Amino acid sequence: MTTAARPTFDPARGGQGRGEKDLSAISKQYSSRDLPSHTKLKYRQHGQGTIDEHRNRDFKRELEERERKLLQTNSNPTLSLTSGPTETPTKRLKIDTEPQQIAANLDADDPIVSDGDEDDDSDAS
Repeated sequence: MTTAARPTFDPARGGQGRGEKDLSAISKQYSSRDLPSHTKLKYRQHGQGTIDEHRNRDFKRELEERERKLLQTNSNPTLSLTSGPTETPTKRLKIDTEPQQIAANLDADDPIVSDGDEDDDSDAS
């Protein structure tokens, strides 16, 4: 007969060996997950954007003042804030002149042949 799935008539009980003392005694070990954490709330201090500070500020006026200062410090009076980033004219000229220089140097070592000087033998026949 097999021993599988047979009832136990003598169940295991805690004895007097090491670690087998009174099981009802309170353990002195505890997990860090059992400890209380995040028990204090932080509140905004003065100067950290409290509700009262935002309530008393005029954001539209501050924005207009900053835009006005920016336009005054800018050396180009025709520049507006909505025009976006501008390119320097030297960069644009450099990009435009490069193809001309490349075309000029493309056949610099070849002899110049004009259209009228070409001798084509196929026309003579």
